[in-house]
Amino acid sequence: MTTATSWHYENFDRAGSAIGYRITRKLDEVQSPFQFIEIFESTDWGNLMLIDGAMMLTTRDNFLYHEMMSHPALFTHASPRHVVIIGGGDCGTLREVLKHPGVEKAVQCDIDEQVTRMAEKWFPELCESNDDPRAQLLFDDGIAYMANCAPGSVDIVIVDSTDPVGPAEGLFNKAFYESCFRALKDDGILVQQSESPLVLLDLIREMRGEMGKAGFATFQTLPFPQPCYPTGWWSCTLARKSGGFEFRDGDARAKLFDTRYYSADIHRGAQTLPPFVAAGLDG
Repeated sequence: MTTATSWHYENFDRAGSAIGYRITRKLDEVQSPFQFIEIFESTDWGNLMLIDGAMMLTTRDNFLYHEMMSHPALFTHASPRHVVIIGGGDCGTLREVLKHPGVEKAVQCDIDEQVTRMAEKWFPELCESNDDPRAQLLFDDGIAYMANCAPGSVDIVIVDSTDPVGPAEGLFNKAFYESCFRALKDDGILVQQSESPLVLLDLIREMRGEMGKAGFATFQTLPFPQPCYPTGWWSCTLARKSGGFEFRDGDARAKLFDTRYYSADIHRGAQTLPPFVAAGLDG
């Protein structure tokens, strides 16, 4: 039996490029109150999730993003117990966070419940920890949630958001970062997905500038591969009220859970930025 195939292409105006996937069929779609979510089956990349036409994740490569959004920060903090994830509706970052046995509570607050319902249906492996007693899934405005967090109550805030447009636009400015700063303990860490360092370096520099205006003093941007996103090269940015970003190398090497990309050596390597990125962030 031959399966008919076609190609789905996504154009990246900001990067002046495009990417295509060979697909066999559309599996599902839903128009939520916030955005249009589609699921496709592909020949080589597993299932694909698109939101408003933009690629969010594939079965084949999502581990790169989810592992780098979580483990560097959790192994940098001395003892992370209370983690908040803003966005992250596909639940992959939540799953990685809860691999750390010292985490006592992980709150995921995503405005769109339909993203999680689609993930449960089509990416069930990402939702394996949704019933963990330490997990709390909220479907609400992440900006309001952070504004109402008790001061000094959170060890790590992970902003696992889409690009800074639409529902996520308010997650990339001084006002939101001030809420994160207030909610974090003195040794807390903020993590923000920070786009492509190859073509969106200005955005990363502006983001770090907004974090600085909110009170954060030190920053670290970690690049990593992400084939389904513009240019195939992505990053996360960590921010702290004070102190550096030396991580618990020994604990990372002795971790009791499996990862496919993250390791102590990958972490250390990502801390050395290419010269053009380092110069661009200082500029």
